[in-house]
Amino acid sequence: MFKVDIEEGLYLHLIEMPHAHDLFTAVHHARGHLRLWLPWVDSMQTVTDYQPVIHSWLQQFADGRGFQAAIRKNDIFAGVVGLHEIDWGSRKTSVGYWLSDAFTGQGIMTKAVYTVLKIVFEEYQLNRVEVKCGINNHDSQAIPKRLGFQYEGIVREGEWLYDHYHDLVQFSLLREDWYRYHGE
Repeated sequence: MFKVDIEEGLYLHLIEMPHAHDLFTAVHHARGHLRLWLPWVDSMQTVTDYQPVIHSWLQQFADGRGFQAAIRKNDIFAGVVGLHEIDWGSRKTSVGYWLSDAFTGQGIMTKAVYTVLKIVFEEYQLNRVEVKCGINNHDSQAIPKRLGFQYEGIVREGEWLYDHYHDLVQFSLLREDWYRYHGE
């Protein structure tokens, strides 16, 4: 297990089986908002539904292919941030994230993604990170913009969302951009 402190009362930790109920509860309370942007929300209806997902995340971490971390604010499960899949050959990955409604607008996700980027560039020594957001999800798009990502364009009909395709906006951040923007 890993735990990373971001600031007083705010930290990340690896999601493990004992966290299934917290994960379920956070998604359940934010279901209406999250399903606007995330295609998996409706398929997660019980705590048990999360067990195979968490198992796959733990295997991903054990295999060195990335991680999924809980974001905790004052020990309350606020959301998730993680690496979808590390491509070690090309030294790149993509970051995904979501936050419960009660925790939005506080800078929590920007701090959480910043912390993940430090791991990606400083510990893992990767060269490229991508973020894709729904074209109308302006709150989600604000995170990479704040952190110095470059806008790369629109991925037309890039994701199936329940009953329709929707376009995604793609951003990227290179290792050299990270150090130029955030210093060494």
